[in-house]
Amino acid sequence: MTISSPSSKTSLKRNPLEPKGTELRRYQGSPHPFGSTVERDGVNFSLYSSSATGVQLLIFEKPDDQEPCRVVDLDSGSNRSFNIWHTFIEGVKPGMGYAYRVDGPREPWNGHRFNPEKVLVDPYAKGNCLSLWDRGAACVPGDNLHKSMRSVVVDTSTYDWEGDEPLKLPMSETIVYEMHVGGFTKSPTSGVKNPGTYLGLIEKIPYLKQLGITAVELLPICSFDHTDVTKVHEGRTLVNYWGYSTMGYFAPHQGYCVSQDTSQHINEFRDMVKALHQAGIEVILDVVYNHTDEGNHQGPT
Repeated sequence: MTISSPSSKTSLKRNPLEPKGTELRRYQGSPHPFGSTVERDGVNFSLYSSSATGVQLLIFEKPDDQEPCRVVDLDSGSNRSFNIWHTFIEGVKPGMGYAYRVDGPREPWNGHRFNPEKVLVDPYAKGNCLSLWDRGAACVPGDNLHKSMRSVVVDTSTYDWEGDEPLKLPMSETIVYEMHVGGFTKSPTSGVKNPGTYLGLIEKIPYLKQLGITAVELLPICSFDHTDVTKVHEGRTLVNYWGYSTMGYFAPHQGYCVSQDTSQHINEFRDMVKALHQAGIEVILDVVYNHTDEGNHQGPT
């Protein structure tokens, strides 16, 4: 038996599970699509876990708020379809934050390290907020709510791609320029308004065209933890420069964005892709699925 994705015209809310008038009212929700999906009157949340015994959804008015404005315990009956936990929360809007607590077996020998004291981001989130993030608090016993990372509700349906499509240039005619988004325009000599960002890269498109290249291959641009490096050099704490410590493959790294509004970060990335395509330059992403942020058994969940 398979679970079909609902059509675009079908509401994801399904049956209400709380009385009318409840603030941020909980509905049954839909198992698909994964992550958070914005609708006219709320947001659908869907999380996969084959071994979880309990899932709690935390909603934040702002992603960097210390305390959630709503805590939702998902029902293992009405809010679960096979291995997918889901709910629809009425009244949630783009720009709000959310996270999970997930309970389950603590059996390292079986690969299970569930810990409901730790606040988790959504692996399918389209934006992550690191304002409160303290990696150390995630690696030691105890609750890390006030020092946790948060996912952000992002509405991707309103962006105007202006008819943009992949260029699909023949590989035999492709000249690839590999680059690091943060480093490419970091130096003051680059002369851009927003150095080390997606928008800064847009400003250098004329230079890239002069080189004669047809594609840029971007080193990791997915949301990553720049604090996973603990070394100190000449009195300075080093940070992860390369980005091979991914926290979310569907969210852009906020360090390469200009806006303080995390819900707009994905649009800055899209603006860059669209501008490169308009200039006849393809975009290739360096994505490594076995390089994730948790590290070894002593890393954060």
